[in-house]
Amino acid sequence: MTNARILIVEDEAITVSALKRELASLGYQVAAIASNADEALNAVELHKPDLVLMDITLAGNVNGIVAAVAIRGNYHVPVVFLTAHADDGTMERAVAAGAFGYVLKPFSGPGLKAAIETALHKYHTEIESRRASTRVA
Repeated sequence: MTNARILIVEDEAITVSALKRELASLGYQVAAIASNADEALNAVELHKPDLVLMDITLAGNVNGIVAAVAIRGNYHVPVVFLTAHADDGTMERAVAAGAFGYVLKPFSGPGLKAAIETALHKYHTEIESRRASTRVA
């Protein structure tokens, strides 16, 4: 799904810069950039992205997992986690938060694209499933 609008939630400027370049080269649009959970929630409401790329470890009191739960619960936007942490506990928390994908830093273009496309496909399948079950009921 090229041209998907993606919100980047990341507090490291060098990673944001690399993500912006990579997403543009893959055909995606950067809807907005946020560096903490509060900015992320505001950006989702204001910019209505198709997907959120969320760092798990953010500056501030609220981490990316908590922010992702709020985004999914309030705005129903799929979240793909972007993190340097690959330990089992972090991955379990990400899955429990309803993550649509997980990308390890340092990321690669093909890995990023695969995670984004898989997440968007899964999200659209979920929507169609809900619509179909509503029609049947």
